[in-house]
Amino acid sequence: MNKEKILKYTSFGLIILITVLLMAATVVEKFCGSAFVRQYIYSSPVMIVLWGLMALSALGYLLQRGIHMQKITFLLHISFALILAGALTTHICGRQGRLHLRVGDDDVNSFVLPDGNRAAFPFEIALDDFELRYYQGTLAPMDYISNISIQDDDGRISATISMNNIFKYRGYRFYQSGYDADNNGTTLSVSFDPFGTTITYLGYLCLIVSMLLFFFQRGSIFRSLLKNPILKNGALMLLFFVGVGAKAANIPSDFADSFGKLYVYYNDRIVPLQTLARDYTAKLCGDVSYEDLSAEELLCEMFFNFDEWQDAPIIKVKGKDIRTILGIEGAYASINDFMDGDSYKLSTVLRGADAKTRRNAEMATEKFNLVMLCSSGMLLNIVPEMNYDTETVEWFSLADRKNAIIGATIEQIAVALYAEDYDKAISLVDEIKSEQEKVAETVLPEKLTFNAELLYNNVHCGKPIAIICIVIGMAAYLITIRRDISRLLFIPMCLLFAYISINMVLRAMVSGHVPLSNGFETMTFMAWCCSLLAIIFSKRFRYAMPFGFLICGFSLLVAMMGESSPQITLLMPVLHSPLLSVHVMLIMMAYTLLAFTMMNGVTAMVLHFTHRGTAVQIEYLSLISRILLYPAVFLLTVGIFIGAVWANVSWGRYWGWDPKEVWALITMLIYALAIHVQSLKWFRKPIHFHLFCVVAFLSVLMTYFGVNFVLGGLHSYA
Repeated sequence: MNKEKILKYTSFGLIILITVLLMAATVVEKFCGSAFVRQYIYSSPVMIVLWGLMALSALGYLLQRGIHMQKITFLLHISFALILAGALTTHICGRQGRLHLRVGDDDVNSFVLPDGNRAAFPFEIALDDFELRYYQGTLAPMDYISNISIQDDDGRISATISMNNIFKYRGYRFYQSGYDADNNGTTLSVSFDPFGTTITYLGYLCLIVSMLLFFFQRGSIFRSLLKNPILKNGALMLLFFVGVGAKAANIPSDFADSFGKLYVYYNDRIVPLQTLARDYTAKLCGDVSYEDLSAEELLCEMFFNFDEWQDAPIIKVKGKDIRTILGIEGAYASINDFMDGDSYKLSTVLRGADAKTRRNAEMATEKFNLVMLCSSGMLLNIVPEMNYDTETVEWFSLADRKNAIIGATIEQIAVALYAEDYDKAISLVDEIKSEQEKVAETVLPEKLTFNAELLYNNVHCGKPIAIICIVIGMAAYLITIRRDISRLLFIPMCLLFAYISINMVLRAMVSGHVPLSNGFETMTFMAWCCSLLAIIFSKRFRYAMPFGFLICGFSLLVAMMGESSPQITLLMPVLHSPLLSVHVMLIMMAYTLLAFTMMNGVTAMVLHFTHRGTAVQIEYLSLISRILLYPAVFLLTVGIFIGAVWANVSWGRYWGWDPKEVWALITMLIYALAIHVQSLKWFRKPIHFHLFCVVAFLSVLMTYFGVNFVLGGLHSYA
């Protein structure tokens, strides 16, 4: 065996070994904790040696093959070596820790390291003042601000530290991390890494530049794939064959719609009461409507006509054991089903049952209590009051009735509804809204934002759209095997793209940030990317439309997992960063492209095992997947490292070995193997490549879903 082969097998063998170790580490972390895997796996001497040997053998292999003559490709690989060198420098020379300061305390000259020891500053630091800022009209923190002063040989200087606004001094970086409950103390993250960060960032810069230039490099594999004659004629070569009853509403919809347009303080935001009604109904019934009633109608019935609804099966109950205790046959229970005289039927289960039964009982009890809160008015924080001591507007529930005008008007509405004088009831609702606007004028959302949320609530219907997309995608997929129907699907796909775009714009207007902050929003963005790519690729790739509808449908369906989409919330201060939006966008675009390669792989596998003479079609599909794989891997890689920059700006460390970080790295390493076709001959055979794309997509699923629902970690919200 010659030297080149030895270096090749060593390089790729070590990549595979490191990948397997990283996979194992995330599982071990679940049982042994983060500190254990960081010490004995991620930062262990063995792992450091493995990374170093891999980098050196890869560099030797590149030189043996003469890749250094291809400047852009060589720079691309060198950038990874720089990143690893920066990580090693940080590991050896860097220091991180925490610093706790209190207003009025003496100057501090050291900080606490992760192992509990203290490290000295070459200066002294003190907290002059701390300020906690809230979103206007709410109690949701918007920013944490520490005003500090540093005593040095050159004198005393002052500085301000807040979320995403770090302070640098003599090689030390200070990040706002937390604060004391009395607002007189702060916790700062401290990082000292003057050399490692610089080397790492240089590697990131080289990586991005080389990846951009790669697509324009003459003689590259990517350019040769685009010129393949099979790709141009592929569309012509794919021509072959394949063998509880509804409860009558007492409250009209006009009144319910008007009531839904009141302001309510909910989930740390001032929103239309319609938003609360939708979440309430979804939580209670498992959908945003109850039979023929809208969410607003059901909430009004529960509040104004509660006595008439105590026998209605409106609470969705999970678990046969809980249903047996409640004495119900179906999935829905009434209020009275929970009670046995004055005794609550689930009280015993909540104390002494097994974990699963107790959890189901807790969920049922939560819904039962939600109904009680609604009927009593405690759920409806629609009463604003000006606190003149603090000069802030506070919101109270109808049960508190701090505002005599609103409390009396609610009673008049109840009388008007009982008398079926609905016009008067609606006019009284308008009076409440006028009173709200009078008292809380300074903190209410803008009319445009408020109306945008109303429109979003009305046009958003993710689950039905998702099911329609899946049905269209499956039917189109079966038909496309016989003939190309891309033209017929073009307009429906454009409408789908417009629908998702409108939803995202409205959600952005309502939330005040780019809608990429949670699982629902990122999966919606993935559906948006998929529909856009389907439109772009439809003329060159006949399966683009079927795949587009299928992936869009499944993405929207996953977004709706649970009983409803997550509530629109104000972002944590640390999440207010444009880097976060770019990071998530790039990652989700990469996942979308990888999903296309997976669907191509499934199609090729079906053709391979069910039809003869399909070699050309399978090769055509492999060409499409190979073309998509390059931007997918590059987007994923850049997205990961932009996320690292964001983490460094926010928390003082660009890599923390969080499970999702690790699995994103694993996914990148796995898919990077398939790019090296010239070195790894196994991938040259189309059917092998398709099999890889199908199996490799499991790493994407693990990265996005497995971490969220199984492994947990800092990224489990996304």
